[in-house]
Amino acid sequence: MNLGRPGRADSVALSFRDVTKRFRAGDRTIQALDEVSAEVHRGQVTGLIGPDAAGKTTLMRLAAGLLVPDAGQILALGLDCAREPLAVQAALGYMPQRFGLYEDLTVQENLDLYADLHAVPASARPARYDELLHMTGLAGFTGRLAGRLSGGMKQKLGLACVLVHPPGLLLLDEPTVGVDPVSRRELWAIVYRLVEEQHTTVLLSTAYLDEAERCSEVILIHSGKVLGQGAPADFTRRLQGRTFRASAPGMAKRAMQRRLQQAAGVLDAVIQGARVRVVTEQARDPNELRDDAAFAGCTITPVSPRFEDAFIAMLSGPSASSPSAREAPSPAVQRRGTEPVIAVHGLTRQFGDFYAVRNVSFSVQSGEVFGLLGANGAGKSTTFRMLCGLLPASEGKLKVAGVDLRHAAAQARRRIGYMAQKFSLYGDLSVVDNLRFFARSYGLRGQPQRRRVGWALAEFELESFADTTSRDLPLGYKQRLALAAALMHEPEILFLDEPTSGVDPLGRREFWQRINALAENGVTVLVTTHFMEEAEYCDRLVVMARGQILAEGSSEDMKARLRTAENPEPSLEDAFVALIAASESNAETGDAA
Repeated sequence: MNLGRPGRADSVALSFRDVTKRFRAGDRTIQALDEVSAEVHRGQVTGLIGPDAAGKTTLMRLAAGLLVPDAGQILALGLDCAREPLAVQAALGYMPQRFGLYEDLTVQENLDLYADLHAVPASARPARYDELLHMTGLAGFTGRLAGRLSGGMKQKLGLACVLVHPPGLLLLDEPTVGVDPVSRRELWAIVYRLVEEQHTTVLLSTAYLDEAERCSEVILIHSGKVLGQGAPADFTRRLQGRTFRASAPGMAKRAMQRRLQQAAGVLDAVIQGARVRVVTEQARDPNELRDDAAFAGCTITPVSPRFEDAFIAMLSGPSASSPSAREAPSPAVQRRGTEPVIAVHGLTRQFGDFYAVRNVSFSVQSGEVFGLLGANGAGKSTTFRMLCGLLPASEGKLKVAGVDLRHAAAQARRRIGYMAQKFSLYGDLSVVDNLRFFARSYGLRGQPQRRRVGWALAEFELESFADTTSRDLPLGYKQRLALAAALMHEPEILFLDEPTSGVDPLGRREFWQRINALAENGVTVLVTTHFMEEAEYCDRLVVMARGQILAEGSSEDMKARLRTAENPEPSLEDAFVALIAASESNAETGDAA
């Protein structure tokens, strides 16, 4: 099926015709792309959308002339990518997932290097640099090492380097992974400016499907095949009458989600604040839904479909298994009554004269999912590391599992599971060897270790990958393995540092079904995230900026701050951006004063 329009040759900047690409991995042959045909039209942003291991990065690298297809043809700006790779690379810009920066060089030195690589004349550089530094807001950071920049600043520097030589075609491979909503919006403003003012053609892959709705067209790819191409509205239009919002005062949102997810005829159910968004297999009348026993006690409101709903509908089915329907992923933890499991008061961390965290206070109850949000550089990671006992506090009090971390950090760590942002797996070890290593690190030997390793392989469906080295796993399976490793010793507190960064919506849903089941069994969860849809799963959250807390409460509390007659349904991202903008404005006013 192809939802897109056939393009005239002069309107097509990039075309794929029956493109096939395979890779060898040990004794296996991996079919990365299977007769892919698609077109990217000039002067617009086209989104390349698909789950993990769909073939998106392979398609990008083929278009950039960095790989050669096994079959088929790719034309970029009229050039054959297989026969003329150097000419293609000179004509287009390509920003890979990790931005392609040299972290031991300064911002200015990275720009100079890319200008040298593209043979930009010395006379043209000052004006081009000024334009790019102004566009990206990096003018005041030219002497800073790239490795010392925040994630959002690295993202913008990577884009500036690609644009040193203005390309007619720009390829961006998941450019917004791991950066906060403010930086994401800033990148999109730059992309729109390029398209509108310089008529640049952009192909952008992303795991965030709200970004797909900003594209003129999307190419949806799965398992190396194109499922469809067209405007986002072409995909969502088919879900009219199938999307609803359910609320039930007095019912816990996780319990409501689990009940609705398992209801007959429901394809998807995700938490949004205190409510649950539901996608049904067929168009349904709200009154008919209210008569369904699964929806008893719920208020049902029809809502407009979004692209993510269409994505889930196309890639999943009603018979798909979910972790919430299986045995709980960890035995229940005895709740601690009213005493906080995590208690922080006046927490401060200095590095020389710089305050990374200043006078932070909050508490987390047993079985609660608590979110720690903030822009890049806000102090989240520093706070996180102190709570895990990995970094000593300069001042303040912090207790985790009833243990004072300033005096008995090792004792507290035995009751904590930690899943790092980069998953902290050993790439040269197999899946089963990673599990055994982490089990031994937590003191498990003999039969207890074998029992937990067997549990992890079965619960996280890793049996078929048991002998695969972890670096060769798809991203979603790396995430499963990292969570399994963090749970080997059955901790009562789980720390998650941006656990779904770059993971597709299907993987995010599976992950949060597991986390919800843990929370319902009494495990306390503290999570940092840049993805606001994920933050909706939190019972409470704090938003940080400049090392301090700006706001604390539920996601509904945050959105209520921004609710007006003109904007009755602000998103959590809207609320987050408004809080950060107000903080920056206050800081500038204070600096000026």
